This record gives sequence, structure tokens and C-alpha cells, in this order.
Amino acid sequence: MIKRHATSFALLLAGLAYFVPSVAGGAPAAYTACTTIAILAVMAYGADLVLSYLGEVSLGHTVFWAAGGYSAAILAVNYGWNGWATAGGAVVVSLVFACLLGLATLRTREFVFSLVTYAAAVVAMEIAFNWSYLGGSDGVVGIPPLDLPLLGWKFGGATNDELWPIAWLLLMATLLFIHRFRRSRLGTSALMVQMNPDLATALGVDARRVRLAVFVTSAPISALAGWLYAYQRAYVGTDMFETYFLVLMLTAIVIVGRRLLLGPLIGTALIIVQQNFFSIGGDGDKIVLGAVLAAILLLWPKGLVGFLDLLANRRRPAPQNED
Repeated sequence: MIKRHATSFALLLAGLAYFVPSVAGGAPAAYTACTTIAILAVMAYGADLVLSYLGEVSLGHTVFWAAGGYSAAILAVNYGWNGWATAGGAVVVSLVFACLLGLATLRTREFVFSLVTYAAAVVAMEIAFNWSYLGGSDGVVGIPPLDLPLLGWKFGGATNDELWPIAWLLLMATLLFIHRFRRSRLGTSALMVQMNPDLATALGVDARRVRLAVFVTSAPISALAGWLYAYQRAYVGTDMFETYFLVLMLTAIVIVGRRLLLGPLIGTALIIVQQNFFSIGGDGDKIVLGAVLAAILLLWPKGLVGFLDLLANRRRPAPQNED
């Protein structure tokens, strides 16, 4: 019952986030920050499924993030597809890539899994950099404003204040999906495979099938974030494969604590607020990001939640022995 109320409260907080730009005075900087936070948080939630529920570090999730962006760009610029069609294309492309990469890594674990997924990201970046159909080193420019026609109405737009409702809806849909995933048979099986694989096998759980299903499920989430990011920038290039986005999503996942519904969202918000409003320069911000990730992993592996628990335990008076 307590957990159910906590989840409802978390979803309510995320819902109220819609009004943050208005409360901030409707300034363009507020809309830009909130839209970016929503998009990058969704990107992080995709990787969070693999990290938090399989216990594996996917260093190749930038492939799905970039696949969503490139799908939106190519389909919108070259074929004139609207936002619904490009979103569908992003999902399909990411699923194909996830199936191929998931099958290739099915027998790998931990260090080897991370290396193979990272190698896949490097190969994908080189292909995009050298293939003229994907814009080559120049990327794809001139992406038209997002157009989402629905029952005679048109949603979307070109500016961050117009994209904010779409980004917020994508974020809320992702949170609801993650909430259902956590309570689903697949989510429960994934945790069982991670924590006690022998027991999972004894109970008839096919660990390989579960791993592949979770990996494939995670891909469209990050891809849809990349899809909206392409419309936000009106440009897609090989910079979407950069380690900056990889480090950002991993930091967003671990900075608060794993398997927390709002964890990646709060983590992303902390990072983007620092970079947008307390920036110390592009390279300086990257150093801060890397330092925060290293500090969390070395000092408080359970994130800020674990750090707060540690402080609470230290303040608690030691039990006295009765004579």
C-alpha cells in the first residue's frame, strides 16, 4: 500500500512538472531546459531498463538514441513524412537494431557485454559518418517542424515552447510504461534473473529469452527520445553517438538511485540545470559530469538515496545494552 501511494505521488509530481515553465515566467530558457530534460530523461529510461533490471551496462544505447534521430531526419527531409510516421519508423528501426545486437550479445555478460555494445556504437557512428545517405560528416539538416495531425488538429511546432507539451506527454507515457513494466511478468523475471539466476532457471524462467526481451523493449524508448531531439534541433549528426550522451544517461540513472521511478528524471534535471544555469563552459561541464559519475560509483554506489540512508543511520543513536 505504501509503495502504491509513493508511485502515485511520483506520477503526480511528474504531471505537475508540466506547469514549471509557466511558473518560471514562461521564459524561453525555461521551456528549453524543461524540453531538453524531458527528452534526455526518456533517453535515460531506455538504458535504465537494462542497467536496473538486468544488471548490465549497455554502452551501445546511443545507437538506439541516434537511430531515432536519423529516422526522423531521413523520413521527414527525404520523404516528407509527418511526425507520427517518423516516430513509427524510429521505433521499427530501433527494434531491428536491438534484435540484431541483442542476439549477438545473448551469450555475453558484464564486461564483455559492455564492450560489444560499445563496439556496436563505434561501428554505427563510423557508418553514419561515411555514408552520404545519412548525411555523412555534415549530418542531416533542414528537418521541418514537428507535425502531428490528429482528428483535424495539428500538434507540434518548431520552438521549445511548442514542443514542450509533446515532450511532457512522451515523458509521462514513458513513466507509465516503466511503472507497468516494473509490475509485469517480464520485469519480475528480469529481476529474478539478475539476482538469483539459478532460482529463476529452477522456476522455469528462460534467462536468455528474458534478457533479449528486456533489451529489445528498452530500444524504442531511447529511440523516441532521439526522434523528438531531432525535431528540437532541426539537425541530426554523428554527435548523437558521442560519449557525452552515454555518460549523461548513465549518470542520470545512478545519481539518485536505481529502480526508482523518478530516478532518471531527477538525475537528468540536476545535470541539465547545472549545464544551463550554472555552466562553467562546455569542457568544464563535461568534466563535472564525469566527476559526478565517478564519485557516485566509488563513494555511494546506491546513489543519493543510499547516501541519505547512510547519514540517517549515523544520526540514529546506538542501542544501549541493558544490564
